[in-house]
Amino acid sequence: MAGVESARVSRLGISARDMAQIAVFAALIAALGLPGAITVGFSGVPITLQTLGVILAGAVLGARKGTAAVAVFIALTLIGLPLLSGGRTGLTALAGPSAGYLIGWIPATLIIGLLTARILPKYPIAVGLLINALGGIVVIYVFGTVGLLLRTDLGVGAAITTNFAFIPGDLLKVVVATVVAKSVHRAYPGLIRT
Repeated sequence: MAGVESARVSRLGISARDMAQIAVFAALIAALGLPGAITVGFSGVPITLQTLGVILAGAVLGARKGTAAVAVFIALTLIGLPLLSGGRTGLTALAGPSAGYLIGWIPATLIIGLLTARILPKYPIAVGLLINALGGIVVIYVFGTVGLLLRTDLGVGAAITTNFAFIPGDLLKVVVATVVAKSVHRAYPGLIRT
């Protein structure tokens, strides 16, 4: 059986199962953009559900597959597919104030995935919450703030305080992602190779 499985692994070390999981999570992130976006404040950065998919990708698939799923999704938006909330493409997002947030999705997923692998197989809820908050909030906000400084005329203080409007929703996303990840890792141990 080991020979059959190794025959199914591509030259990049990605099995057909891995590719399917990457595709499913890229599609999940796209689907979470369907409800649309709500723009709050004066920064022009929308509140979306898509960051929930980013957090889930890292927490469920791990660093390698989760980051690949987010990278596939971003690549699809960069070639012109309107998959970002509100029907935006990656090019329009990168030209606007939300550029840093979009770029921050990749390191956020990577960090969540790397740290999640360290707490498996138990996946304690409290530690999972901290990991998902670190990647899904702190990392994305740091990149987002830098993007706001580069793409808008906001000062440092205003760019940082812009993030405050997103905190309640993002905390809820972290909780949902943590509960889902705990359930998935209990049902499918070994999903993330440690």
